[in-house]
Amino acid sequence: MALCVKINNIKTKNSYSIESFYKAIKDKHFSAGVPSLTKYGAASVITFPAIDSQNQVWIMKNGLSAESHKFSIQKSYEAGLDNIEKIIYPDSENHSSFGFDSIINDNAKKCEHLVDITAKELLKLNL
Repeated sequence: MALCVKINNIKTKNSYSIESFYKAIKDKHFSAGVPSLTKYGAASVITFPAIDSQNQVWIMKNGLSAESHKFSIQKSYEAGLDNIEKIIYPDSENHSSFGFDSIINDNAKKCEHLVDITAKELLKLNL
């Protein structure tokens, strides 16, 4: 899985929970699209529209405390409660796109580029 993820870390001036960080950025323009607060398992992540089921830009809080100055912007698979089963129990008919091609195709490269751009756009907001 490590090959499938591109991560950029940023540090904010202010301390945020994932929910308060989402509120701070939800109305801002991003090259990756409009951010959403997405429930994924027991956690919430900020996501941008998925390019495909294997390529989506996520923002996650770093650290264990409820509030943090550090966030990770990363390339990952499509988040959402409906997608957990596809990740945990892939099968050849419906969910087999987790092969090597999914980490080197054009959509993967586009998503990696959007991770870099999103990190820069967040830093410019001076939050």
